[in-house]
Amino acid sequence: MYERKHQPLLTKLQFYRRLLWHVGIAVAAAVVSLVIGMAGYMVTEHMSWVDAFLNVSMLLGGMGPVNPPLTTAGKLFAGVFALYAGLLFIVSAALVMTPAVHRVLHHFHLNDQD
Repeated sequence: MYERKHQPLLTKLQFYRRLLWHVGIAVAAAVVSLVIGMAGYMVTEHMSWVDAFLNVSMLLGGMGPVNPPLTTAGKLFAGVFALYAGLLFIVSAALVMTPAVHRVLHHFHLNDQD
């Protein structure tokens, strides 16, 4: 997927395409997580889709739920989803930063070969 150290640096256009692809994957993961979280809140806490959206958005944003869960199933779901949301944040940040970090490191390898 990435060029090896003996290969030339990507052009700016190719780099931006790669970066856009990584951002797209991170956004898609967030959207899928949002839908799954909303469904979980709607099933376990019997929330409306608007309330479920608000709670899941706050969890994915790192703020915590707006409405504390009332049922045992809702509490378990909220706890597991909060752990998942933290992991998703770390993975998404790494995914978005990877092309830039790779480009910088690749540039250093090219300079070392001169």
